[in-house]
Amino acid sequence: MNPPEKKQRSVLGVVGALWGVLGLLALLGRSVIGLAPMALEPFGMELQWWHWVAYVGSVIFMAYSEGYKGFQKGFSPRVIRRGIYLAAHPTLLRVLLAPAFCMGLFHASKKRLIVSWSVSLGVFALVMLVRSVAQPWRGIIDAGVVVGLSWGTVAIVVFAVQALVGNAPQGAIDLPGEKSGA
Repeated sequence: MNPPEKKQRSVLGVVGALWGVLGLLALLGRSVIGLAPMALEPFGMELQWWHWVAYVGSVIFMAYSEGYKGFQKGFSPRVIRRGIYLAAHPTLLRVLLAPAFCMGLFHASKKRLIVSWSVSLGVFALVMLVRSVAQPWRGIIDAGVVVGLSWGTVAIVVFAVQALVGNAPQGAIDLPGEKSGA
């Protein structure tokens, strides 16, 4: 693919790209900071061995499935590619809603829109469900989520730094009419 992001960047586009990536990082960081105390609460409780096995299992599972597979291999590089595209192709709406644009929640291929909205709504539903779970199980679940979100946050930063030094992640941007890269 000959990337369209080679177009000259404008100040508005650069502001939009920064807002998109930094806004998303702030959202993820806020989630990690908010969930971390709940994830650490089981350490102050008297737990059985199976609780600790579940805790470690949750962390390992979420590190792999959410952190590595979800963020590092898919979401994080796509966020940066869409941020680069935004820098070169700003519109007022894309810049104002840059974090949502970088997440693929609008101005995206049909497949990307379906996947992005499904994942976002699914995560929201799971968050609401997990809020009703009692400790230590909530902490066990939240520990895995904190690890996955932290991995994703670091992956976005690493891909952003690589892009800034001229080594942007390759792949589909998932624009309307473009075949989705999943």
